[in-house]
Amino acid sequence: MAEETGSGSNKDGLRNTFSVAVFLCLVCSIVVSGLAVLLKPMQLLNKELDQKKNILRAAGLLAADSDIGSGGRTVEEMFADFTVRAVDLDTGEYTDAVNVDAYDPIRAASDSAVSTDLSAEEDIATLGRRENVSLVFIKTNDTGIDKVVIPVRGFGLWGTLYGYLALESDLSTIAGLGFYQHKETPGLGGEVDNPKWKQGWQGVQLYDDVGQPAVDLVKLRSPANSNAARFEVDALSGATFTTRGVKNLVNFWAGDLGFRPFIEKLKTQQMQASVGEHR
Repeated sequence: MAEETGSGSNKDGLRNTFSVAVFLCLVCSIVVSGLAVLLKPMQLLNKELDQKKNILRAAGLLAADSDIGSGGRTVEEMFADFTVRAVDLDTGEYTDAVNVDAYDPIRAASDSAVSTDLSAEEDIATLGRRENVSLVFIKTNDTGIDKVVIPVRGFGLWGTLYGYLALESDLSTIAGLGFYQHKETPGLGGEVDNPKWKQGWQGVQLYDDVGQPAVDLVKLRSPANSNAARFEVDALSGATFTTRGVKNLVNFWAGDLGFRPFIEKLKTQQMQASVGEHR
């Protein structure tokens, strides 16, 4: 009897309990690691699909509440109309220095070897560093460029807003702006996700008459027939810091340290092509 009791006691002892716990932890770790490996390709595909949706939505080609475009076209079918190119932000020229399918401009910005440190005066979007090479998404049609979409980001109130800015074929008129990630306060700065507010960006002029970024977010709009009205978007009510952040990030990425050198070269190419067609 005593031996039976001793044997039972050993099964419930600390050593056995610890061994079972370790075994279970190992099994769980193997299962979790295996699932992570198996699911990684799917996660990457979902991330890529989400990026395409956000680009299409910024360009006004996909509704916020839909995954299907006009005529029943899928996201993949619509995005096939775009060409993705890498751009040297300093020169405005296309570059083959990076693989556009694998390149991450945001990650590159944290690498001092492939990014530029911004001074306090330059850094109106509060980025710290700016990548030397970024990506552009260009949609063409039978007559040439239809839309150009550029990635934008900048600090709001609580963190960085990440999004895309789309331009019409004249490369000066805004087609749309959308953010896919931010930490702004719901109901205040979070109104950057409000479809009605985003609609207000359509048709706004990005550059003034001398080619400088001129977007302004205002509480009181100028008269509709005034020159200033061309550059104005409604400010976000009760969200001063987010409003300022959005204005600064748009003007930064439209400026000399952003995509302005590229956009100017593209405008020149369009003008030359148009002159050539009329000769």
